[in-house]
Amino acid sequence: MATARAAIRTPDQRLRVFVSSTLRELEPERKAARAAIERLRLAPVMFELGARPHPPRSLYRAYLDQSDVFIGLYWERYGWVAPGEEVSGLEDEYNLADPEMPRLIYIKSSQKRDDRLRELLDRIRADDNAAYVSFDSDEELAELITADLSTLLAERFDESRQRHRAADAGDETDASRVPPAAASAPLDAARPIPPTPSPLIGRDREASEVVSLLRQGNDRIVTLVGPGGVGKSRLALEVLERARHDFADGAVFVPLENVLEPNLLLPTIAYALGVRDTGEVSIEERLAIVLAGKRMLLVLDNFEQIIDAGATLVRLYSIAPSTSFLVTSRTVLRVRGERVYELPGLSVADETIEATVESVRASEAVQLFAARASAVRPDFALDEANADTVARICATLQGLPLAIELAAARMRVLTPHSMLERLDRQLPLLVGAPRDAPERQRTLRSTIEWSTNLLGDRDRALLFDLSVFSLQFTLDAVEALGAGRAWEGAALEGLDALIDSSLVRQHESDGYPSYSMLATVREFALEKLHESGDEQAMRSAHAIHYLELARKLGPALKGARQVEALTRLERERSNLRSAVRHLVYTGRYDEATDFAWNLLVFWWIGGFFGEVRVWMQEILDSATELSPRASAIARFYVLWMCMWQSADSDVVAGFEDVRKAFEADGDEDSTAVVLGCTAMTRAQIEGADRDLARSELARAIDLFQRNGDGWGEAVAWVTVGRLDMLDGDNDAALEHYRRGAEVSQRMQDAFAITITEHHVARLLLFQNRVEEAEPAFADAAYVSATLGHLEGAAYGIEGLCAIAALRGQAERAGVLAGAAQEMRKKSGMYDAAAFVYHDAYLEPLRKAFPELMHAAEERGRRTPPAEVMRLALPPDKQEAASAGFSRK
Repeated sequence: MATARAAIRTPDQRLRVFVSSTLRELEPERKAARAAIERLRLAPVMFELGARPHPPRSLYRAYLDQSDVFIGLYWERYGWVAPGEEVSGLEDEYNLADPEMPRLIYIKSSQKRDDRLRELLDRIRADDNAAYVSFDSDEELAELITADLSTLLAERFDESRQRHRAADAGDETDASRVPPAAASAPLDAARPIPPTPSPLIGRDREASEVVSLLRQGNDRIVTLVGPGGVGKSRLALEVLERARHDFADGAVFVPLENVLEPNLLLPTIAYALGVRDTGEVSIEERLAIVLAGKRMLLVLDNFEQIIDAGATLVRLYSIAPSTSFLVTSRTVLRVRGERVYELPGLSVADETIEATVESVRASEAVQLFAARASAVRPDFALDEANADTVARICATLQGLPLAIELAAARMRVLTPHSMLERLDRQLPLLVGAPRDAPERQRTLRSTIEWSTNLLGDRDRALLFDLSVFSLQFTLDAVEALGAGRAWEGAALEGLDALIDSSLVRQHESDGYPSYSMLATVREFALEKLHESGDEQAMRSAHAIHYLELARKLGPALKGARQVEALTRLERERSNLRSAVRHLVYTGRYDEATDFAWNLLVFWWIGGFFGEVRVWMQEILDSATELSPRASAIARFYVLWMCMWQSADSDVVAGFEDVRKAFEADGDEDSTAVVLGCTAMTRAQIEGADRDLARSELARAIDLFQRNGDGWGEAVAWVTVGRLDMLDGDNDAALEHYRRGAEVSQRMQDAFAITITEHHVARLLLFQNRVEEAEPAFADAAYVSATLGHLEGAAYGIEGLCAIAALRGQAERAGVLAGAAQEMRKKSGMYDAAAFVYHDAYLEPLRKAFPELMHAAEERGRRTPPAEVMRLALPPDKQEAASAGFSRK
């Protein structure tokens, strides 16, 4: 019987470029190849980015079937030959590639190749369909690939054009081999909805019923309740996809799996909505502004971990009366406005009816089993010989989707009959503990335990150790935790085994391969790790790894490497949170505060100050005597929030105490940071001593310069300029703003550039120097957008709006005003008078053209930030700025 190939598609339909090589030997070259392919807006097809749990060989067969170009990267190693195979995967990939597929071969220079690789390269050189060239570095490789693919695309375009012309002339030449044109995804394609790994099987009735409940709007909260593994999260995603068009202002998925403190519910929701908490306004006020009048759907996944936050959720829907909530939880919330929807297992085959293929196939549970089994074993098919056995397997597993998926993953090595025997023999014994759990929950737990028992000792130990990670994690992070563990040195091989068993999932995160575990599997693994007595040791190793990452990347958050460091830290945000939490909970306050201090700029740009303050306040509230440095750092984060929300002499005194602690510690850079905050606070207090504030800033600038901290120096010069403006000396303010801009440009610090450019542009506008202000506003908006910094982009858009109004460009001014207003709502600074100065420039137009301005502002409010950037900025800045917000 012919085997069915696994269908695996890239997320879009761009031209696909398959990359073949040994994984470890050519890792830098693979990254260079991928970057070159993506620069041309093509889709790289690489083993480490793939959907799993397909076995490796069926995976790359499927990839090759759906690829348009073959790239081979070769150096010294021939690669591993699997048991029962005659050639390595490296050669097998080349053999399986369609002969008509373009083959671009790149051979890295070397004098010591494996003999079998030499033979393969000799065969490739004799292949008339392959183009090959040698290279010495990954930079050279990237240039070669870019040039070759560009030439290939041009040639294929000419072929396509000739075929179309022939078809127009009546020629029946087959055009099916012409690859699709390369094109970028739509700018507004990014959605706050996570991708689903596979189509939903069954649950159509449940999805329709929940969508109907949400559409009716009679219940503010619809809670999907059921045991772990029953498919609540997957159903919620399906409902969100079906219902999102019924909510004019969008739908957002908020994962709570890694949120353990109830008081972090609002900051987590705010972050998912794009609202950043930098301390200026309380997070509840920000959310009230953002959600005011919004017809939105918020999906809160895994609420059972913070069940005590139910009252907070009621408060949230009270301030957002047009927003609906879909919650998944293992327990009922028991709050006002809640409608509970209990989710059962998938339907199983009726035991009273003779088990035929037709009758069994009607079962949703059997459909899921068959789909997952054929994914890992392409020749599997439901037939008369196995229909009854498969039906009994699904009934034994009570129709629980996760249990069925774990069992189906074992079809690679078991037959249905042998699987049923094992389940019948093991599940009844395992189900007995714990007896107080619901039956379905015990069945799922038993299935996970059964699946892990089939692993080797090394892979099972790895699975349990991985439970200390939060959400997604990288191979590098796993390897860092391997010292002294049973799986040390075998992380990659172990992960492959766990992926094949459906216990770990592999996916791509921001262009990087990463791994994750389902919450239920992690919960089981963590319990086993705890039972082994190794939990605290592994959590400590996890925390130390991420502390070292924070220490490594902290300096890079200031200067030319800022964007790279921010991107890396954002990918690790959940693990950073877990690491700090562990250090705080275990009383390691010196390390916890050191962790927090190294990432000061990350917390600021990302808007995480509210969350950090929770940890720092807990440290201050502990009964432990803190070291002077730990106390200073914790107090700083608490005082930072007060500086913006309730500046007074007590806050100034608090900062002065913190400064003295840093001075005593000999930390000049930290001393300078606190001096700047002290001056900023002092400037906000009526009647305060501004000369003292200036002297504090002068000293801060001197310390920043002495320590080479351009970021801190630039921000300090801006604060000096703000004092100048308070004193009415705009010329001095402009000079100081420009000095800050000069420093930030020299340091190539993107965030500092946005701060300084905003202040320069605004002052130029106030001085009616419009032609100078316009490029400054555009630059500020552009750099902010490339950072994905919404609040910063709003500054620039408001300035450009004011300039359009001065020029009488009513429609442009209105659209930009509406867009800026929406950005302000999300940034949480919408209601601050200091940030709506552009309104004064709009008033004449609103009076002269009320209907036109109203329509234009409404259109601006509905325009996605990525499209706003296209409208607002010069052509040379539009693409990168739009892309910055498209990624958000």
